[in-house]
Amino acid sequence: MNELELLGPRAHGEPLGQAQLKAVAEDFQVDEVLDIPLEGEGEHLWLWVEKRELNTEEAARRIARAAGVPLKVISYAGLKDRQALTRQWFSLHLPGKADPDLSVAENANLRILKSMRHKRKLQRGAHSANGFTLRLTRLAADRQQLDARLERLAAAGVPNYFGLQRFGHGGGNVVDARAFAERDELPVQRNLRSRLLSAGRSFLFNRALAERVAAGTWDQALVGDLLAFTDSRSFFPAGEAECSDPRLAQLDLHPTGPLWGEGASSAQGQAQTLEAALAAAEPALCHWLAKAGMAHERRILRLPIGGLTWHYPEPDVLQLEFVLPAGCFATAVVRELVDLLPAGQTENPCAF
Repeated sequence: MNELELLGPRAHGEPLGQAQLKAVAEDFQVDEVLDIPLEGEGEHLWLWVEKRELNTEEAARRIARAAGVPLKVISYAGLKDRQALTRQWFSLHLPGKADPDLSVAENANLRILKSMRHKRKLQRGAHSANGFTLRLTRLAADRQQLDARLERLAAAGVPNYFGLQRFGHGGGNVVDARAFAERDELPVQRNLRSRLLSAGRSFLFNRALAERVAAGTWDQALVGDLLAFTDSRSFFPAGEAECSDPRLAQLDLHPTGPLWGEGASSAQGQAQTLEAALAAAEPALCHWLAKAGMAHERRILRLPIGGLTWHYPEPDVLQLEFVLPAGCFATAVVRELVDLLPAGQTENPCAF
């Protein structure tokens, strides 16, 4: 499966050039934003961890081994990229135990920057946002055009596509999800089951969003849409009055698309027609997700980019800094700017 099949059309025009991302871990930095005041006492030890070229699950296993505790007592809010420099929170449940010596867990790939006790464990999805610092290197694009496009993205947002990494190499996770759906089976392995279910409904969401981008309605409310605020998981129907809500123009309120699962969508009008057509095109996948017990949820179609700033530290380097809501992909922003060079490509064939 190619990129267009897995994602969809761009909203702001063709890419303005090419660049490389993640040439080194420092080119893709992520800082978890967690608005929870830690109390300094309790059964749970919270750790602020910096990791480089290490995924979240591997970091959790390393911390568990160092602490001498089972992996199941380690919690984290979200998964972070392996090919990146990331900082995120972990918690360990240590009732009646002193803080362990975790120095053995540290090396060039993992550092514990801070630790503090708290009365509750860290829940999945507890973080409100992620801050990103991206360096696009080997940049071949016109700077004036980039500046104009970035101004537009800051003002209008970008389509909230799930990133390619959600779907595996060449969309393999979607291919496997469809195969299990056609057999009406679920993988036995928990991690594989979770990955394929997530890929399946992320793919369906991207299909719905792609239709709205193609129609030019991804960033506007239609009568019958289900609307949600940027940081809220609840949603409400759009009537004529809601379609004129000034918070839509302020990028606080957005139309949503379906995260398929059990229960019918309450969308009406054009949104309901689109979602029904998608269900008719992928009946096995939709049925499979519902039967697996996935709850029907909604995801905002438009992704607002918080605090977007940029500069050019070198002639062929563009550095971006911005904040995105939890669960959203920084590559959705980059995709509206440039095409990314394949990993390992050292020469840029384009000249500007």
